[in-house]
Amino acid sequence: MSSDSSAPKVWTPPSHIEDLYARTAGNKFASTNAPTAGARNDKEVPVGTAPFQLYSLGTPNGAKVGIILEELGIEYDAHFVSLGGSQFDKGFVQINPNSKIPAAVDLDGPDHQPINLFESASIMLYLAEKHGKFLPASPRLRTEVISWLFWQIGGQGPMTGNFGHFFVYAPEDQIEARNYGVARYGMETQRLCDVLDKHLKDREYIVGDEVTIADFAIFPWFNMLRIGSGYKHPSGVIGGEFLGVSRYHNLNRWAERIAARPGVQRGLQVCTGGVGKPWLEKPASL
Repeated sequence: MSSDSSAPKVWTPPSHIEDLYARTAGNKFASTNAPTAGARNDKEVPVGTAPFQLYSLGTPNGAKVGIILEELGIEYDAHFVSLGGSQFDKGFVQINPNSKIPAAVDLDGPDHQPINLFESASIMLYLAEKHGKFLPASPRLRTEVISWLFWQIGGQGPMTGNFGHFFVYAPEDQIEARNYGVARYGMETQRLCDVLDKHLKDREYIVGDEVTIADFAIFPWFNMLRIGSGYKHPSGVIGGEFLGVSRYHNLNRWAERIAARPGVQRGLQVCTGGVGKPWLEKPASL
């Protein structure tokens, strides 16, 4: 950091945010960051022969949909999407205008017509409702599942992801910003883990006595923290150890139960290593 004694001691925003864009240079995803939406080329997406087409990457958000698809055991094609720019291909943007994974097309949608799907929790809810699994019939339990699903989308995912960004991917020279970001989002990630740990004290699953889409949605983000390679800083410090997630005994017990499911194990592999289904396919990139 600069030692210039004339540097301002209190932050004041410039006239326009564009004056700050250069400060984001050096983060891992800087080459694709932009303040505008839309396609950047005319490339189409591949389409397989299965009724359900998934376009994704094996991040926690992507893994949610991979898990429910494998747990449902339905026929689907999985297409690997590189975040180096493939999310801005014309074909992908036509499916998801927000250019984020996962996205999908159900070729046998309502009235047997194709329907585009995006946002991980929305896709999970759609699949659970269509196939009548992993969503309780009881209105009370169903409402609880949806509450936890929204909790994951609004809290656990964004907060854990922001912690990971500042911990691993933010520009290396932004030391004060990284300290603030890691402290802010790391503390909130710990709090959210504590929410789960207390909730799971006398429970085997997030809601009720059976596994639901709430479990499948929450698991990948905590799993990112509990596995040794999750959010590993170049110095060798591992995010989960840094946050001390081993202290959350109830949460870890639940995670081990979910991780033991064969469908979950396959779902975590979907769209990883450059392929859709690594246990079946040879590497191919979208």
